Amino acid sequence: MVIKETAVNRKLWIGLLALATASGVAFAQDKKSGGKKGGAKTVNVRMAAQNKSKETGSAKLTAIDANKTRVEISLKGGPKGTPQPAHIHEGTCAKLNPQPKWGLENVVDGKSSTEVPVGLAELQKGTYAVNVHKSGEDLKTYVSCGNIGKRAAAKKAAAKPTEKWRTEKK
Repeated sequence: MVIKETAVNRKLWIGLLALATASGVAFAQDKKSGGKKGGAKTVNVRMAAQNKSKETGSAKLTAIDANKTRVEISLKGGPKGTPQPAHIHEGTCAKLNPQPKWGLENVVDGKSSTEVPVGLAELQKGTYAVNVHKSGEDLKTYVSCGNIGKRAAAKKAAAKPTEKWRTEKK
């Protein structure tokens, strides 16, 4: 009787282990295929301080669907309790179009989260920047900014020397 019970327990454990393993593999494949379909699902933008504000951090852009993106701003060094207007502008941090393209929720205590009606792929193709203002009363003073898209990627690529450059330098 003990031998028969042990064999049943062993079969039960093997069955449970097989089920758990199969579920894990299916879950991992689902995550992989989801990433391949839409390309990059999340883009992190480095937010740099402007006008001696010391407000730095990041903006995380996450694709919700082809026509919607979540923008989550996280900054350090800002004022406590003061709402700071934030927008996505056309242009770069060095040369912004002053007219906002998409408004974002105010940054309060360093945090903001907004869904904008534009796809992540469109943001990456264009030349845009996430910009934070000092306050609602002082919109002309920019305190933090980060470039999105091809200009930001081009600057990163330009900063890395190529193999050709390295061989020519010898």
